[in-house]
Amino acid sequence: MAKPREKTAFNAGAKKRGEVREMPVRKDVASERNPKPPYPEQHQPRPGLERQMQPRPRFSGAEYKPAGKLDGKCALVTGGDSGIGRAVAVLYAREGADVAIVYLPEEQADAEETRAAVEEVGRRCMLIPGDVTETEFCDDAVEQVVREFGKIDVLVNNAAYQQHANSVEEISDEVWDHTFKTNIYGYFRMARAALRHMQSGAAIINTGSITGLEGNQQLVAYSSTKGAIHAFTKSLAQEVTQRGIRVNCVAPGPVWTPLNVADKEPKKVAQQGAKTPMQRAAQPEEIAPAYVFFASDGDSSYITGEVITLLGGETTAA
Repeated sequence: MAKPREKTAFNAGAKKRGEVREMPVRKDVASERNPKPPYPEQHQPRPGLERQMQPRPRFSGAEYKPAGKLDGKCALVTGGDSGIGRAVAVLYAREGADVAIVYLPEEQADAEETRAAVEEVGRRCMLIPGDVTETEFCDDAVEQVVREFGKIDVLVNNAAYQQHANSVEEISDEVWDHTFKTNIYGYFRMARAALRHMQSGAAIINTGSITGLEGNQQLVAYSSTKGAIHAFTKSLAQEVTQRGIRVNCVAPGPVWTPLNVADKEPKKVAQQGAKTPMQRAAQPEEIAPAYVFFASDGDSSYITGEVITLLGGETTAA
């Protein structure tokens, strides 16, 4: 059963405007909005649940001011149950969009919380459990969205799998294949299915990573898929520009999400993001506005094929 919503996070008066109003923050918790390492040592079995993380990732965007940038639009977000995907779904709803989220069946509890947060601001949220590694599921998920909402304006490819390894010799064919099937095959298949229904003004936003630009010796498979996503973004953007469809990519550094808690050793989880200039991991709500920017034709109508990095002060990425 999903954890009850916190009554301080949203209120009925904010629904129509998509605003989030929080009760005054007590002095003893004000510094916890963007906490720095060390975080509590913790680990979960894959895929990990946001509701079990300590501290809980921040996703509501309490300081974000919506402006109706996505009024009347419909968005599909893969990996939308938690982490970056949840924050994107909530901010899209606050900007006026109805949202469908794709997630693994074992992430149902997190998905229910995301739906509650979207509905709290007055928008519809469709839950679609399944696995993006399966072609048939990708096609069916898009068809479900079109049947329910009548269209698809924005696709956010965000579902991901990662597994650390100390050497290439430790990476099995199974892990390599699953990482690629989730992180790049899934993106390709979802984009292919969505483009059959997208009209001029639509947008596709892919989730890349700093590892796809700089590499990571313990994430060879994951980093390889993220580099492929960056190239996929630029190539697809060139293809669909004449159709009035834009394709861009957000490439974050370390973010406080279940993806890492379910992969890293507890001691490494406790130091997530410590090596960035800001000395902490990003909160999902700090990453999500970039996805709003790329989805909004009013903000980024002349931008396509770009990869934007959000690195907590790091400036060396290309």
